[in-house]
Amino acid sequence: MKNVVILISGRGSNMEAIVRAQIPGAHIAAVISNRPDAAGLEFAVRHGIQARVVDHKAYPSRDAFDAALAELVDTLSPDLVVLAGFMRVLTDGFVNRYAGCLLNIHPSLLPSFPGLHTHRRALEAGVRVHGTTVHFVTPTLDCGPVVIQAAVPVLADDDEDSLAARVLTQEHRIYPQAVRWFVEGRLAVTEAGRVRVTGESAGPDGWTVPPVEA
Repeated sequence: MKNVVILISGRGSNMEAIVRAQIPGAHIAAVISNRPDAAGLEFAVRHGIQARVVDHKAYPSRDAFDAALAELVDTLSPDLVVLAGFMRVLTDGFVNRYAGCLLNIHPSLLPSFPGLHTHRRALEAGVRVHGTTVHFVTPTLDCGPVVIQAAVPVLADDDEDSLAARVLTQEHRIYPQAVRWFVEGRLAVTEAGRVRVTGESAGPDGWTVPPVEA
């Protein structure tokens, strides 16, 4: 059984998707938020999951907050730490502490549109395809090895909300898949920084294949 710790800042809809997936071999050890009012904490409690808060406002610096967060995470003996709408930029020290077992989901097809306001930027750029990416976290923001991606079309009448909703549907599909692969021990990062997936549902030569919504 692998201990999974999920970090959220708000509703945590991707956290909900992972919990509802009931991934064999995964034990959701805790859901932790940096905001006491995060709605996702209530969901965790209702599902019998330990819900904890490390309020970033109570700490004088990012380093101090990350140290307190890491101290709590470590008490849970995590095999995997999952960022699910965790709206804090983590320090290099925190990221390196959990190197190789820290996943994030980003609402774009990385390396396109790292950072914030991805849907607005995709519309402004006039791209025809947008999507979402699950990746391992590294000290460089939104630049870690890609585990899996899902693409959606950008429609002529899309606005930020409609595009975001279409992408979110795919997020809820691929994040549990990525966690499942990790728990099953099927993810490996090559020296070239690419993720290989072994076993069934892996793509040709072991590379993950981006699911595309028609």
